[in-house]
Amino acid sequence: MTAVATETTDRNQFAALDWTLFLAVGTIWGASFLFIALGLRAFHPGLITWARVALGAAALFCFPSARRRIEAQDRNRLIALSILWVGIPFTLFPLAQQHINSAVTGLLNGATPIFSGIIGGLFFNRVPRGPQRVGIAVGFAGIALVSLGSSRQGTTAVWGVLMVLSATFCYGIATNLAAPLQQRYGSIPVMAKMLGLGAIWTTPFGIYGLAHSTWSPLPAAATAVLGVLGTGIAFGLMAELVGRVGGPRASVITYLIPVVSLTLGFLLLDDRITSLAMIGVVLVLCGAVFVSRRER
Repeated sequence: MTAVATETTDRNQFAALDWTLFLAVGTIWGASFLFIALGLRAFHPGLITWARVALGAAALFCFPSARRRIEAQDRNRLIALSILWVGIPFTLFPLAQQHINSAVTGLLNGATPIFSGIIGGLFFNRVPRGPQRVGIAVGFAGIALVSLGSSRQGTTAVWGVLMVLSATFCYGIATNLAAPLQQRYGSIPVMAKMLGLGAIWTTPFGIYGLAHSTWSPLPAAATAVLGVLGTGIAFGLMAELVGRVGGPRASVITYLIPVVSLTLGFLLLDDRITSLAMIGVVLVLCGAVFVSRRER
């Protein structure tokens, strides 16, 4: 499978709209792991996975543009995208958070730009250049410092870590697949249909999870927000960003996730943020600035 994103905008410096999309999606997805943790208080991982995907699809299909037809030659890529960006990772994340907490899960997402850049260079003719390479390296160093500086983590199970890394590997492929589709059809049609297919793939897991869940208002509300905002709206915004700046550069958005996770933990859960973690946060933001610069 090969695909080449257009070069009209995705090598240029981030515009104001690019930064707005970047910060909005990073904030929403940074909070998503908190919503998953709240949902797990009463719901089985299978129910959370299916509910967030189905609610996200429903939210996007409210837009008339979601009904735009995908041409036959692009449908296999759309199916692959629904499996790699939704079916597999959305199943793995709630399962992983039964073994590791939401902060660790968010921190491990920092591997996504690395996978995206490697896969983009090997299969999609999207080799990161100049400042983008520097940004990926600096951001990854920041992720490492944030991880070392986050002392209140407890025991992290190997299986949980492996599941999150597998999910981020899928994300790395998916962000490269999404760019040509978004540029051809727009973000809403692609993401709505992708989530609709993802809802079909995850239905058996959802039915199983429904039989092993109990009702509780807070987990239900958290799952609803996770689906409508954290999945539907956020995916639409992310696809728009991917189409504008390219998959590898857009995937650096995951560097913001631990920043948001640590901030929410500090404000809502009284988590302690160490000086080492704060240095890591600064490096994360510097990495994002480098990635946003125009390539020569």
